[in-house]
Amino acid sequence: MQLEESGGGLVQDGGSLTLSCAATGRAFSRYAMAWFRQAPGKERVFVAGINWSGGRTLYADSAKGRFTISRDNAKNTVTLQMTNLKPEDTAVYFCAAAILDLTVNDYEYDDWGQGTQVTVSS
Repeated sequence: MQLEESGGGLVQDGGSLTLSCAATGRAFSRYAMAWFRQAPGKERVFVAGINWSGGRTLYADSAKGRFTISRDNAKNTVTLQMTNLKPEDTAVYFCAAAILDLTVNDYEYDDWGQGTQVTVSS
């Protein structure tokens, strides 16, 4: 499955952004989907994930209360709404798909997008 992220950009501290991931290829609705991020010089980390039906979500502690993940299986898209952004949210954000159940482990994801840059200025 091919994944393409969009929606990244430059935003001020406290601002909002919405990232989107469009999927093409295999049956999107069979996959758990997630967003990871990687800041310069740091490892890639889990941000938020959603199971195949949208009925279950997981969030990193850093994202709870500020980010919301959702999916539209009819449109093959997954969205990450980010509010109250902070400079420490600056990173490249990646969309990922896992045929197995929702997980926070990046090695369990099968397909990845190229990433979209999010920069939060102070």
